[in-house]
Amino acid sequence: MKGRRKPRHCFLPPFVLESIAVHGDEEQRAWAARGMNRDQSIRLARVENAKVRARGPREGADALAVKPTPQPSRNIRDAEGREDVSGDVVRREGDKAAGDKAADEAYKGLGQTFDFFHEVYDRDSIDDAGMPLRGVVHFGERYANAFWDGRRMVFGDGDGKIFQRMTRSLDVIGHELGHGVTEDEAGLEYFGQSGALNESMSDVFGSMVEQHNKGQTAKQADWLIGKEVWTPTVKGDALRSMKAPGSAYDDPVVGRDPQPAHMKDYVDTTQDNGGVHINSGIPNHAFYTVATRLGGRTWERAGAIWYESLRDPGVQPRSSFRRFAGITLRVAQRLHGTSSEEAMAVYEGWENVGVPAPKP
Repeated sequence: MKGRRKPRHCFLPPFVLESIAVHGDEEQRAWAARGMNRDQSIRLARVENAKVRARGPREGADALAVKPTPQPSRNIRDAEGREDVSGDVVRREGDKAAGDKAADEAYKGLGQTFDFFHEVYDRDSIDDAGMPLRGVVHFGERYANAFWDGRRMVFGDGDGKIFQRMTRSLDVIGHELGHGVTEDEAGLEYFGQSGALNESMSDVFGSMVEQHNKGQTAKQADWLIGKEVWTPTVKGDALRSMKAPGSAYDDPVVGRDPQPAHMKDYVDTTQDNGGVHINSGIPNHAFYTVATRLGGRTWERAGAIWYESLRDPGVQPRSSFRRFAGITLRVAQRLHGTSSEEAMAVYEGWENVGVPAPKP
């Protein structure tokens, strides 16, 4: 694995909680403030978990040995409203439904994400080495977020007024586990453009997991991320839109979607780890443009190019949008030919968002 710099990988952008902490009612301000404080400890936990994983053996496997068909190994725990990931196990791999919506949604979503990576990219779990898929539900008191801590997926139930339980959204699960794949393959530093690429790759994976589960083509997909997160009281369709960044929500309490779709609107900020959840709208829109131009099933053409690009040794921890754009173009040329439809689509997709790549 490449060098890694570990942040928190929470699904909900911090600026949404900040807006609620300012504009919400007294109760909403209280849980939003708790959530922001809690996320700082999550960051530290991810660092330690990553160190443990880094010490684990991954090399030395016999490449010629006959291996069984990869199967998920799921384990769901119930935090029962505490900030504790070691609660009782409520469902293991192969168990019948637990009868708890969050636990059963987490179990199902982890399995659907495993199936996507295995069936589409022949990947054996998050680390491509059979890593168990652990989930924790009912984390914290009205915790309005979900996160990957380097070892497990953790889900809050939301407050019920602004946010619903995070397990309702398959693309949230795919997004967070996607951070594990990116961590394993590229170790993109979670700040600035490399951090925005990290977030964008998770949105790409999350969207494809949902499209794969629904059997949708690129043109049939809605390209919304986290549409099950808001309650009906919030004026918004989702947390992000890959099709139209900046249009996902506009609400007096949670604020307005700040994502740009073009480099001319790039947000230079020290907040949000240098705008990782904000500026990810730019590579998100590039991927959407490529996928819809090529059509068909997203994971077969555009998705395959992005996945192989993530695995390319040219991707460095601090890769910029432009560097990654160049790699996606080279991968498209390698897979499909220098002047192929795929190469031209990738070139035009990045040009469309103001990120130049060498013309094929």
